[in-house]
Amino acid sequence: MKFESVWLDEDTRLDCYLADSVDWYTRKAILVIPGGGYEVVSAQIEGEPIALAFIPYGFNAFVLHYSVDRTHPYPYQLIQASKAMKYIRDHAEEYKMDSEQVYAVGFSAGGHLCTTLGLQWNKQEVYDAVPMPYGYNKPKGILPIYPVVSAGEYAHEGSVMNLLCNTNPTKEQRDSVSMELHVTSDASPAYIVHGASDECVPVENSLLLAGAYSKAGVPFELHIYPKGKHAFGLGNETTDWEGGIHTQEGICDWLANAVIWMKTL
Repeated sequence: MKFESVWLDEDTRLDCYLADSVDWYTRKAILVIPGGGYEVVSAQIEGEPIALAFIPYGFNAFVLHYSVDRTHPYPYQLIQASKAMKYIRDHAEEYKMDSEQVYAVGFSAGGHLCTTLGLQWNKQEVYDAVPMPYGYNKPKGILPIYPVVSAGEYAHEGSVMNLLCNTNPTKEQRDSVSMELHVTSDASPAYIVHGASDECVPVENSLLLAGAYSKAGVPFELHIYPKGKHAFGLGNETTDWEGGIHTQEGICDWLANAVIWMKTL
């Protein structure tokens, strides 16, 4: 396997995990977006381990390090994620990948950014900042994992204030980043995972997102684990900040099940 770290601009880094190519197989690609409340990028548990876990399933993986310095409000991070998608598709032939099979997975606040990419890939500010064909940054499917979704009643306030660079956002600003309000027929299909016991980002975030997908008639799959707490990563001892308590609860199967779901698209 080959590892490359590339800078897409002065504060957007993409770590590339590239499997050795074989003549008979063209790989898929996945953009991995760690969480961290738009305050840090939690790549230790939601970056490299996730990327490496997708490699055996036929993917090359790309971990996004995005801005968390609270000087670049929304939609700056969406632009950064779009630059990453452009890089992946620009290099699909070089890395022997299928440019039509590019997905995105995100965790917590990274799940918010992943969802934003899947819903607002067509935002004009993105194309003003990133020269590319229309739809070039749209994922084939998105995987929001215990995602921040809403800036309303069930908001994770730290993520909202950090994203907007504002400690007292208006209702209009909150609505602009409440992704359940922005699901249209142009949305990328979604595979949503959350734990019912999440005390950091309430499970209602994923329920609101799933309801909006249902109303818009866009394909989605929703998995709610009854004992799942926040930030379980892969649900194993090395990525679960709770010390691996989720290993025996089936949560560690979410990634394999997501790969099965991708094959249905």
